[in-house]
Amino acid sequence: MLALWLLINLVKDPTEFFSVAVIGLTNGSVYALIALGYTLVYGILQLINFAHGDVFSLGGLLSATVILDAFDLTAASSAVAIVIGVAVSLLIAVAFSSALNTTVELVGYRRLRNAPRLAPLITAVGMSFILQNVGLYFWGPNYTSTDNLIPNSAAFSIGGVDFQWDNLVVILLTMPLLLALTWLVTSTRQGKAMRATSQDPEAAAMMGINVNRTISFTFALAGGLAGAAGLLYVLQFTTIRFDQGFQLGLIAFTAAVLGGIGNLAGAVLGAVIIGLIEAFNEGLEWHAAGSDWTRSIVFGLLIAILVFRPEGLLGERTPEGA
Repeated sequence: MLALWLLINLVKDPTEFFSVAVIGLTNGSVYALIALGYTLVYGILQLINFAHGDVFSLGGLLSATVILDAFDLTAASSAVAIVIGVAVSLLIAVAFSSALNTTVELVGYRRLRNAPRLAPLITAVGMSFILQNVGLYFWGPNYTSTDNLIPNSAAFSIGGVDFQWDNLVVILLTMPLLLALTWLVTSTRQGKAMRATSQDPEAAAMMGINVNRTISFTFALAGGLAGAAGLLYVLQFTTIRFDQGFQLGLIAFTAAVLGGIGNLAGAVLGAVIIGLIEAFNEGLEWHAAGSDWTRSIVFGLLIAILVFRPEGLLGERTPEGA
């Protein structure tokens, strides 16, 4: 029924269909950066880091602060100033979020690695509330807003479908990060250490791998992705608040589970699927359920996938206890 509904909308108005799809791909790209953080940490520790979404929101808030206070960027600023300001904001957000996520692991999770699984899970929830209150203390309860630094005018058109600059920039910034992450995990010495630690930490330690350093690197990498996602979210939507990470983190975690948590390609696929579902449901005119039903549709799809394929779309079934 879903495929038929999409096909009818495509036939009725192809231009609108693909324009909405571009929006969904853009949102899915932001979700993917957050979802990869969840899947990296789960893949190496089997831990759901519920504080990850709050690292994203703090990274976004810091990015907005740098843009507003350090560079005083507005829509009227020159293109060179905007590029420099955004680049510096990205570096600061990535460094800050990496350090923050590593600190969360060191303080909250390291001593609980051999504890019953409920203990680190509750600690992760507690860390989430702590980081939310840190954001509330420093940035207050109101939204932090920036000007629309990237114009929403058309960069180019293909077949009547406009590709706007704001969507294009988000996708162009996201894709190199995703490719670099894939290369790092699959083709570098550090990536091999991460995969070895994920499979068997004790055996990895016996082979000379520093397990603590590898896990800290994984948290730093996940935090950096969250910080980059925070900046991209600010550029795309221009507003962010201290509790924004809870909602976005939940969506990203759902994407990771949908695609197969622990699988990098699965996290990206799940994020893009959720981004497209949201965009199609809220952007298509013919018999869309409306924005009030978006979350129900997303989680309904998740439940259906988990019922028939518990490991997710691209996940691999493993023996119990493996």
